[in-house]
Amino acid sequence: MDLGFYGTLLFVAALLVVASKAFLTVPQGYQYTKERFGKFRDTMGPGFHVMVPFIDAVGRKMNMMEQVLDVPRQEVITKDNAMVAIDAVVFYQVLDAPKAAYEVDNLRLAIINLTMTNIRTVVGSMDLDETLSKRDEINHRLLRVVDDATMPWGVKMTRIEIKDISPPSDLVESMGRQMKAERDKRANILDAEGFRQAAILKAEGEKQSAVLKAEGEREAAFREAEARERLAQAEARATAMVSQAIAQGDIQAINYFVAQKYVEALQSLASAPNQKVFLMPMEATGILGALGGIAELAKDSMARQAPQSGEGPGPRPPRNPPRTPLPPQAG
Repeated sequence: MDLGFYGTLLFVAALLVVASKAFLTVPQGYQYTKERFGKFRDTMGPGFHVMVPFIDAVGRKMNMMEQVLDVPRQEVITKDNAMVAIDAVVFYQVLDAPKAAYEVDNLRLAIINLTMTNIRTVVGSMDLDETLSKRDEINHRLLRVVDDATMPWGVKMTRIEIKDISPPSDLVESMGRQMKAERDKRANILDAEGFRQAAILKAEGEKQSAVLKAEGEREAAFREAEARERLAQAEARATAMVSQAIAQGDIQAINYFVAQKYVEALQSLASAPNQKVFLMPMEATGILGALGGIAELAKDSMARQAPQSGEGPGPRPPRNPPRTPLPPQAG
């Protein structure tokens, strides 16, 4: 009886071992490789699977989800011999489980070393300024190169991002001084441009002012010439009238010429720089009479011209209007 009981226990244990080897469940997001006598046979996706015990076995358990790798910080020399420290992060996904399992040993380490090597290659071909300002270009070049290199491994590189680029402290200080000098230069250029623009505007204003002043002086000269022309015409007309009156024997015309010479002599005498005080002679009152004669001469000339034109002179108004008699006052 004891032998039968122990035999039953051994049989049940053997069934459990066989069942554990024959039945397998693959979780979502993973793929297992099936090996028969150590040779790859098939790929098992997520779900329930049945295998031949002691003949088939699970080879590699591959994660098919997108994974992240941190690339360690490393020192890189740029094209202009500047030392910078760079670290990155890599995103990849396994697309072909058998290739990722059997084409490369230690897939994660291979991807890290490949990325670090290409970072040195890409950054070494760029200047320090390009390395600091063209991070997107570095990421794009790294992604293209590493993705082509990992394609035989059944891996797709989705993204490669440079996390940090750290120049040495002395380079950071030099860059700060350079940036300050560049900003000072731009400020000086802007100041110079402002002064230049102000000078141009000032010159334009002075030019416009000079043009307007010249236009005004030309207009004034034109008006003055026109006034002189009219004055000359008036003087010529007056001279002709006086000459005609002299020819007719009018004594007032002779008085006109005498008065004119008298006035010119007094004008020159008064405008002399060394003359301060002068005495008027008694005959100066004759000037007024001469001027009155000029007025009479002009009236006579106008009266003579009126009958010739067919129009008689109008009645002259009385010099003294008649006075209205006052009413007698009561005594």
